[in-house]
Amino acid sequence: MPIPEDVTGDEIDKDVRQELQSLPKGLAEDVAKNLVMVARLIDEDPEGAYGYSKVALRLASRVAAVREAAGFAAYANQKYSEALAEFRAARRMTGNVELWPVMADCERGLGRPEKALDMAGAPEVHKLDKAGQVEMRLVAAGARRDMGQLDAAIVTLQSPELASNSVQPWTARLRYAYADALLAAGREGEAREWFAKAVESDKDGSTDASDRLAELDGVEFVDAFADDEVDEVDEVDEVDEVEPDGEAAEKVVDDVDDVDDVEDVEDVEDVEDGDLKD
Repeated sequence: MPIPEDVTGDEIDKDVRQELQSLPKGLAEDVAKNLVMVARLIDEDPEGAYGYSKVALRLASRVAAVREAAGFAAYANQKYSEALAEFRAARRMTGNVELWPVMADCERGLGRPEKALDMAGAPEVHKLDKAGQVEMRLVAAGARRDMGQLDAAIVTLQSPELASNSVQPWTARLRYAYADALLAAGREGEAREWFAKAVESDKDGSTDASDRLAELDGVEFVDAFADDEVDEVDEVDEVDEVEPDGEAAEKVVDDVDDVDDVEDVEDVEDVEDGDLKD
């Protein structure tokens, strides 16, 4: 797959670069460039990111960072079985547990929420950092919802992190998930309160909390671009219907073969004013 000229491979994280040092220099550079493309495209063009991940995987399947990148690219394309296999491979290579929550979410994607819940109660969870533990809580709540256990999902999300007033990278998503669970359980008033809190903490727009809040408040958004198109069409119709004025009217008068056919002076003045009569 083509690599843009502005991609050098140096953009990758230093830890990943260190992993690639086990490869020949030229090969390491090629792998690095493909990993950069995976990171660049994974949000906007998941299919493109997946393609670059497959190239990197073909070049260096024994590098943990490559297996992890391939896992996230597959995950972004909802290829959960493939993603889970790549995450497991990366974990075997490194021994790290940080991929545990996304592995559990892959189990959800494969229709195995019970397995995800088993992973949420595993000893590995205690080895996760705070962000990982919150992510695991989100996955567990999602698994509960998959099983139709709305009340249990709500309880799962109730935590010190949810109650905290400090804003962390995970705060908006946690509040959003809680609001969504409350709404699914029919607790609309509480849901509105938590969607509002999610909006307050969502500084980078990672959720659509503001839209959900507006829906609850009965606010309807109008596509301004669509309205502009309609207005343009209306204006064209109006131009077709409105008869000429100014210089156009004078031309019409000049084109009249026999001005004597005009009934009177007032009619001529009307023509000049743009109000033509049959």
